[in-house]
Amino acid sequence: MSGQEIFVIIIVALLLFGAEKLPDIAKTIGKGMRDFKKATDEIRRELETSTQDIRNDLNDVTDSIKRDVTDLSNKITKDANEVSDSIKNDMNDVTSDIRQDMNQVSETVKKDTEEVNENINKNIS
Repeated sequence: MSGQEIFVIIIVALLLFGAEKLPDIAKTIGKGMRDFKKATDEIRRELETSTQDIRNDLNDVTDSIKRDVTDLSNKITKDANEVSDSIKNDMNDVTSDIRQDMNQVSETVKKDTEEVNENINKNIS
């Protein structure tokens, strides 16, 4: 509002209520505005106080869930690593056994081949 508008409002108020009633009206309006602001501040404080408990509870639940998920994830990772290590060990054992068997078969085939060669050479001679 500009200064002229305020001046016009004051003149209208003087004409309607008179000079004697104007200070009382201003006091009443000021007191009403002060009470309204006080009530607004109290409501704001009450809302913040009541929601603080809810926010704390939500933070506690969130932290608890995060801890549980982290613990579960660590357990799953540990179990997966154990299974993976077990499979690797089993594969190494199987591979070793197969190599031994192959070496034995190879030696047997080699001996048999030598025997056959010797027999062929004996029969030819």
